[in-house]
Amino acid sequence: MVWCSGWKLASAVSNAGGLGLIGSGSMHPEVLVEHIRQCKAATQNPFGVNVPLMKPDIELIMNIIVEEGVKIVFTSAGSPAKWTSFLKDKGITVVHVVSNTKFALKCVESGVDAIVAEGFEAGGHNGREETTTMVLVPHIRQVVNLPLIAAGGIGSGRAMLAAFSLGAEGVQIGSRFAATIESSAHIAFKQCIINSKEGDTVLTMKQLTPVRMLKNQFYNQIQEAELHGTNIEELKLMLGKGRSKLGIFEGNLDEGELEIGQVSAMINDIQSVKEVIDDIITAYFEAKQNLSY
Repeated sequence: MVWCSGWKLASAVSNAGGLGLIGSGSMHPEVLVEHIRQCKAATQNPFGVNVPLMKPDIELIMNIIVEEGVKIVFTSAGSPAKWTSFLKDKGITVVHVVSNTKFALKCVESGVDAIVAEGFEAGGHNGREETTTMVLVPHIRQVVNLPLIAAGGIGSGRAMLAAFSLGAEGVQIGSRFAATIESSAHIAFKQCIINSKEGDTVLTMKQLTPVRMLKNQFYNQIQEAELHGTNIEELKLMLGKGRSKLGIFEGNLDEGELEIGQVSAMINDIQSVKEVIDDIITAYFEAKQNLSY
């Protein structure tokens, strides 16, 4: 949710009954401080911060989270072993995102409070195993007893019900909220999401780190480079030019990296966060009532 989930989106989700998360992955430390404080002012309900553990300024980010009194942290893109005990010693609830059972077991060893099992349908950075949510959630449920949150391909009440039937106690939704009014994404990117069709997203850059994005001119450049044997260092140079900011936040749909999940093909309009959550909850109970046993 880089460039999408600032304080406006996070507070709107929390105010509507979910747990809003500030996406710190695209934020400099001083920007994160501002978003945490704005979120506190905008909601009286719990909210959290998502922290990719590969951030170069990770120590500063973690200290900010403690100093600003954040009570919930979702960690991702790294081992939970290094920072979980630090955060829990400060009374912070820690949830870690995984894409396989190996890291789910590391989460248990590290003492996290809950696990997000993210299937490869999800947008952005993804697991190398390419395990779908339908397979990943029950697989992890078999080996861990911690609270389990399903992610990847979930954008409706029916999908939430399916995740619960697989053994999850909660769901994490990203792509559906990227196209909301409160999302900080550029309107051109939001429009691109609602115009997308089945098959318009692809998992690419597997040499470096798998990323799911919408096909565009930048994607074509990557494909061409990989076809001609471009090495990892050259791919890093292609990616390291603020591509996600360019596409998601600034609305350059040709040269930007348009990270979004497969569920984008089912998103047909730009709604408020409250409308999205109300629709999901209503559809969940309708689906549950209509199930045949």
